[in-house]
Amino acid sequence: MPEVRNWQGEAVGTIEMQLAVAKASTAKGLIHRAVVRQLANARQGTASTLTRTEVRGGGRKPWRQKGTGRARAGSTRSPLLPGGGIIFGPKPRDYSQKMNKKERRLALRTALQSRVEDVAIVESFAEQLPQPKTKELVQALARWGVDPSAKVLLIVEARTENVWLSARNLPKLKLIAADQLNVYDLLWADRLVLTVPAWEKIQAVYGGASSQPAGNLTGNPAETTAVEKGVEEGTENG
Repeated sequence: MPEVRNWQGEAVGTIEMQLAVAKASTAKGLIHRAVVRQLANARQGTASTLTRTEVRGGGRKPWRQKGTGRARAGSTRSPLLPGGGIIFGPKPRDYSQKMNKKERRLALRTALQSRVEDVAIVESFAEQLPQPKTKELVQALARWGVDPSAKVLLIVEARTENVWLSARNLPKLKLIAADQLNVYDLLWADRLVLTVPAWEKIQAVYGGASSQPAGNLTGNPAETTAVEKGVEEGTENG
């Protein structure tokens, strides 16, 4: 059961992280499909090349048909010649893949639950950074038992300007809001740092956990609907 730490790194309670996950026999394949879908959906699909009919020029026959000793040619835009068209080159296409909503949620819960041992839960600390200060954030990570040089995923309830400006100078730290949670980032990071309000948002949508210090984390139904919509949009874009 992960401990909840304050800005000074002191343990102020514990929190239970228990989510419904996929069966062991299907979890690996489910998460793999979710990652492949996310990476495929991130592709723009705008790569395009010109075929021989689309390349400008080449309307004149370069040399006569017979008597030159060379292979016959009807255009200088043949794919066999420099400056010619491209054979079977890429054309704009849609790489997006579909995945059922229940499967997407199950994959996300399974990925998050599998990283419980690497999670550090902290109290909300936005008010501790009245101005952007990367040094203070690095020191806080060390107090929380997180190596700042490792790949760290910092999940907050909402992105605030000072926290974002303090975190963006760290090349291996990625800051996301709770409604941008995605499978790829969960698997990419060596350590996860979640604020208690961020965990409340995740629990409100995906359910299955309770915390000791924060009391009952059951969310407002209207707020839950808004958070759910935000998470789904973040997952689609991710």
